[in-house]
Amino acid sequence: MKTKGYLLDTNICISMLKNKYGVREAILKAKAENCYVSEITLGELYFGASFSDNKKERLKDVAFIVDRFKVISVSGTLPLFGDIKANLKRKGTLIDDFDILIGCAAIHNNLILVTDNIKHLEILPGIFIENWTVR
Repeated sequence: MKTKGYLLDTNICISMLKNKYGVREAILKAKAENCYVSEITLGELYFGASFSDNKKERLKDVAFIVDRFKVISVSGTLPLFGDIKANLKRKGTLIDDFDILIGCAAIHNNLILVTDNIKHLEILPGIFIENWTVR
């Protein structure tokens, strides 16, 4: 199955904003127009900005993300989220709901999830993952 782009996880967006781990270069190589962020990632970034000692600057960072990348809704992924979370709970596997939702957004929209959190997300059925961080 051919994927149609990349869904950037919150940790990748933060690395890009901090110019760490070669993430900016990887995004330039992939082309920003092929990159997406989910509403969940935006929520996490807004939380981080609000919790920061430098809220005004962090909100500018979030605005940069919104202006730079296409934002995808998670509403269409909710049935998939319910199925995956139920199956994980039956197995006794706990993953943060936001991580599952971001993963489901990638699966539902046929996107490769770009994350530095491979361990938790690679168990989601049907997900394609890449890690663009260089450490």
